[in-house]
Amino acid sequence: MKILCVLGEHAYGDPVRGEGPEYANFLPALRRFGHQVHFFESLSRKPYDDFSRLNHALLKRVEETSPDVVFCVLMQYEVWIETVRIIRNSGAWVINWSTDDSWKYPMFSKLIGSEFDLFVTTYPQMVERYHQDGINSVCLSQWAANADTLMSPLPASACRYPVSFVGAAYGNRRAMITRLRHEGIAVACFGYGWPEGPVETKRMGEIFRESQISLNFSDGAHGRSDPASRQIKARIFEVPGYGGCLLTEKAPNLDRYFHIGEEVLTFEGTDEMVEQVKSLLSRPERRDEISRRAFDRVRRDHTYERRFEELLRELTQRIPRRSRTSINWGAFEVAAQSHHTGPALRMIRSLLVFVASLVWGKSRGPRAARRLAFELSWRLRGAWTYTAAGWPGRIFYRES
Repeated sequence: MKILCVLGEHAYGDPVRGEGPEYANFLPALRRFGHQVHFFESLSRKPYDDFSRLNHALLKRVEETSPDVVFCVLMQYEVWIETVRIIRNSGAWVINWSTDDSWKYPMFSKLIGSEFDLFVTTYPQMVERYHQDGINSVCLSQWAANADTLMSPLPASACRYPVSFVGAAYGNRRAMITRLRHEGIAVACFGYGWPEGPVETKRMGEIFRESQISLNFSDGAHGRSDPASRQIKARIFEVPGYGGCLLTEKAPNLDRYFHIGEEVLTFEGTDEMVEQVKSLLSRPERRDEISRRAFDRVRRDHTYERRFEELLRELTQRIPRRSRTSINWGAFEVAAQSHHTGPALRMIRSLLVFVASLVWGKSRGPRAARRLAFELSWRLRGAWTYTAAGWPGRIFYRES
């Protein structure tokens, strides 16, 4: 198959935050299957002046490559609903891999899920909710490990770090790490917001493998503490795949993928985290056995090759191949005409940024204003937010 991947090369489109996990893992896995894989950058705002030009460039890329599958990882409204429809009408299958359904579902997946041939969720508990909302395109999959980077575990005696954490410093993560350090436990932290800063994918794997214990926190990007909103993240599979010993905050359905207590260890709250860390550090033989079992499980069951083999089989079984036609540029021009920003919208933007800057400061004000506009839009106008006419995309391109 020819597959066009529409996603970001860097996390959140920001090179400072390092290579994005989807870019680092999805493209190589699909290529290992023998697929002809192309890439379209959808998260960086530098290549284009607005979302109209971004969507135009995406359709040109589809026209040039004539893919069988357009595989998207959309963050918000960067690709219009009209663009998705045009691509599907041209004969290509369109998949979206949805992230963060634990908190994004009502504002994102629920509103656009039916526009895709397959809409992938990594949350088993959400599938029934999709069906209740009439979204039959939902498909359950899960994060995984990169088969190219699997590394067998080191013994605890050969590890460089007693405890490590790789991930952004938000929510209660700083407090959790501080508690461990107050208990006399050395914790090395890497990622956005920590003094060491982000690390490249290769270095990240080395840190996991060279740590007696690798911590994972299951909260979402908004730092929510509600256990129901916790996530099974890619880190759950990456740490064992790199030969690390995973100690993770509890998350729903984790036991579908690992034997808890034998392949990975979990904790609930700070006290239990401290207790588990101390226990593992004092029993290196147990730590070594857990890391070996988890590595064997990931190598056998949890690589992206396995995930995408199942996903593409599901796609071809569900949706018959459509006849190929040319891109409907007339339909795109109609949509693009509704994306212009006139004096009224520029005035609204200025007012929102002014008010938000008074509250959050000049540096954070524009992004806070965009967030406010987005929240109002999806709550009041629903799926319209993700069309060419949607206000957030029309007036907050750079901040999106």
